[in-house]
Amino acid sequence: MASQPGPLTQWPWQKLGNMKYLLLAPWLAHSTRNFMVRKAGERATLDLFIFPIFLLRLLLAQLWITVSRLKTANGKQRIVDKSLEFEQVDRERNWDDQIILTALLYYMANVLIPGVPQAPLWDSKGVLVVIALHTGPVEFLYYWFHRALHHHYLYSRYHSHHHASIVTEPITSVVHPFAEELVYFLLFAIPLVTTALTGIVSLAAGFGYLIYIDFMNYMGHCNFEMVPKWLFNAFPPLKYFMYTPSFHSLHHTKFRTNYSLFMPIYDYIYGTMDESSEELYEKSLTKKEEIVDVVHLTHLTTLQSMYHSRIAFASLASKPYSNKCYLWILFPFSYALVFVASIFGTTVAVERNKFKKLQMETWVVPRFTFQYLSGIEKEKINDMIENSILEADKMGAKVISLGLLNQDDELNEYGKLYVKRNPMLKAKIVDGTSLATAVLLNRIPEETESVLLVGRVSKLALSLCLSLSHKGIKVEVAQKEKYKILKQKMPPELQSYLVLPQCYESKIWLCGNGTHEKEMKKAREGTHFIPISQFPLKTASGDCFYHCTLAMLAPKAYENLHTCENWLPRRAMSAWRVAGIVHALEGWDTHECGDMVTNVDRVWRAALAHGFLPFDATSPAS
Repeated sequence: MASQPGPLTQWPWQKLGNMKYLLLAPWLAHSTRNFMVRKAGERATLDLFIFPIFLLRLLLAQLWITVSRLKTANGKQRIVDKSLEFEQVDRERNWDDQIILTALLYYMANVLIPGVPQAPLWDSKGVLVVIALHTGPVEFLYYWFHRALHHHYLYSRYHSHHHASIVTEPITSVVHPFAEELVYFLLFAIPLVTTALTGIVSLAAGFGYLIYIDFMNYMGHCNFEMVPKWLFNAFPPLKYFMYTPSFHSLHHTKFRTNYSLFMPIYDYIYGTMDESSEELYEKSLTKKEEIVDVVHLTHLTTLQSMYHSRIAFASLASKPYSNKCYLWILFPFSYALVFVASIFGTTVAVERNKFKKLQMETWVVPRFTFQYLSGIEKEKINDMIENSILEADKMGAKVISLGLLNQDDELNEYGKLYVKRNPMLKAKIVDGTSLATAVLLNRIPEETESVLLVGRVSKLALSLCLSLSHKGIKVEVAQKEKYKILKQKMPPELQSYLVLPQCYESKIWLCGNGTHEKEMKKAREGTHFIPISQFPLKTASGDCFYHCTLAMLAPKAYENLHTCENWLPRRAMSAWRVAGIVHALEGWDTHECGDMVTNVDRVWRAALAHGFLPFDATSPAS
């Protein structure tokens, strides 16, 4: 929202949410009916292309988002190195409004302007006129309108909404108040209306002009330099007729320079060209790969999780993961992506953050939870993880933390496999067991006398048994086989704190992987279920409480955090991920994987000292 919103700031359908797409339904139904009932020579050609082009524009916008976020995740060629926050993602959530408006206006033009419905696919004169009118009147009028928008009165009421984004993303280009967007549409309509009234309009000109505007808009706001230098060397005059992402980024950082739309010629003519434009362009192209200190290795979970990734749907990535019914429409595409992902043999960098002296990246193994659990691709997954560890080590990473099933005992012995294979490894592998233990210990009330341990025996389960026993808290183990396994690994003086329960009386359950709903239904009313795996629990019936997975809140100084980590809320990070960061901040020169566990109290104090805060969230069974 602008700092002082003026008239027509809000879009007319703002309160409709995603239901706004239904505004196109009557027009789509009308065009479909006309196609069905009219004869071949009477059908309106424009009518048939409006909706497919609408879908194509949505797809192209999403592709720009994905490519831009992939490029900026690894640091290379990033122009503005500042933090992008949740506030910006929320503000730019309505980027598709202008695409809906364009489709509506095209449908109206099809009805109101004679000759438009039967426009041919191609008309050379019309295409040339569109190019000439854009280069002249459109670019000229836009330049002066844009300068006017930077006057205090218009800026505070309209244009400040757009400039609130210092670190631009492709969709930043189309996020404007409604009144401002209407003026842009009037400007862009000049070439199209002119060709329509003179009888030289064509589908190539009408829709090609839209795609050109989208391409240049998204390119100018993508925050990485993509225009090669050889292009300007081969055609020197091109610098007057084609801007670059670095050229426009200066407008968002300095505000009073580089006003042009897509062609800098008017900035050259009227003296508003920023003197550092060429220098920034050169610098952005030659920017070296930045050092990464911490790499967090995670993976995809469910089929829908790919759409919640930072490089997919920005609006979904900025919210905790939950199944969306409407995403099942994309199931053919989802399975196609599973096939494509299965071909990839390397991890993908999807996020880059900064905290204090550390540069951190999150890399995703392109495999899903069901592929990990099936065991079919065990060797391939291990190879991908190991290759990523070696690559991160070569890049100078100090710590690699293993998230989700990347540290599974049956897969790699909690990361010990990679240390065995690579004894010269400089980077430290962290599975995060110590901090996960500390987080859970601080969730359990001090007056607790006993807890019930259910699910699979794991390294974290053993660590908890040891820590709880030291605190004088009894650990009830649900099954005899698991009880025997844990007892063998406990020191003799602590074995008395491990007991086999006669019945499920404890009101605090520690639930590991393999906990069944049938077992959870035996719990007493008011029982608290705390997961000790990296995956959330499935809720069962009854008046019980379900805690979120073990996590901490990131400090305010933690930069560029604008996506949610799986099912956790905003700015909450899994304890396993935080453990790697704390390990690097403290400069600890040991691995924490396999049988090794860092001192629980020490890692907890260190996490708090660096600004990470305890976090817990509970919900009743539905």
